[in-house]
Amino acid sequence: MTPLSPRPMIRMAVLATAGTLWFCGAVAADAPVAAPADFKPYTESIPESKLSFDLVPIAGGKFQMGSPAKEKGRQKDEGPQHEVEVHPFWMSKTEVTWDEYGVYTAEGNRLLLKGVVNEGPDAITYPTPPYADETFGYGKNKQPAIAMTQHAAMSYARWLSKKTGKTYRLPTEAEWEYACRAGTTTAYSFGNSPKTLGTYAWFAGNAAKRPNVGGGKKPNAFGLFDMHGNLAEWVIDQYDAEAYAKAAPGVLPVTIPGNRRYPHVARGGSWTDKDVSLRCAARRASNKEWSKQDPQNPQSIWWHTEATNVGFRLVRVPNEYPALKDVKSKITEASPY
Repeated sequence: MTPLSPRPMIRMAVLATAGTLWFCGAVAADAPVAAPADFKPYTESIPESKLSFDLVPIAGGKFQMGSPAKEKGRQKDEGPQHEVEVHPFWMSKTEVTWDEYGVYTAEGNRLLLKGVVNEGPDAITYPTPPYADETFGYGKNKQPAIAMTQHAAMSYARWLSKKTGKTYRLPTEAEWEYACRAGTTTAYSFGNSPKTLGTYAWFAGNAAKRPNVGGGKKPNAFGLFDMHGNLAEWVIDQYDAEAYAKAAPGVLPVTIPGNRRYPHVARGGSWTDKDVSLRCAARRASNKEWSKQDPQNPQSIWWHTEATNVGFRLVRVPNEYPALKDVKSKITEASPY
């Protein structure tokens, strides 16, 4: 059995439950996953553009995933708390912007006009034109990209990986929460009280009814902006309300999604949400209502007409879990709802 990371003294078991893979391991306390020698902040340039984005190194470690039973605003799917260990990884400092995402869509449009069709299981695919204004009047450029599906976010990551030669993907739920908590155990990365939330986040109380340019609030202790609020952010995981109840200590690096369009997980709360939805442990699941106004049949696998509060950011993992190497979305236009 191949272990999740290239380290000694690991025993692995793989459990299959309802189409989901759970990777379970007992890890020796003296065998942490080592960060690479070049594990430091860096700026990634997007080829064939003048654009770039910054990435922050996040040291790996163990943490209690989920929320304690008495946390204000806690939902049933946030528990029980369980110990998770994550590998070191880089995470983008801010959410992906329209400028960045636009390089990807523009390339797809150029290929479409040329009649170039990429086929095969490893082909890069591109978004179809949206049904309406994908920005919903909020503007593009440095504004965070919104309303794309989880499939679209995963496809962008694959495209960027091919362009840069580095492997980028969406974070797992565990990686995302670990990064959001930034070493804390409180409801928010700055404490249990939401009184200072406006210092760190755009939410329903201060966002002026719109998403805002990233980096305008204080970062968390890891140097990441907008982990609370602005946009809820896609992660790789298929949503399972009972995921934490099925977990044991050290379990749940990822709940690998299949080919169903729904539900997938978004984390972090958004500009439309009240404070309790911005807690580190808060989860939400996508559903058909996110594309309610899409008149197409079948509906787009690229755009959600109602998800103006959803975006994403990327991670890069130097010691990647074998199950996540070359991970890609399995959704197609024929995918069931």
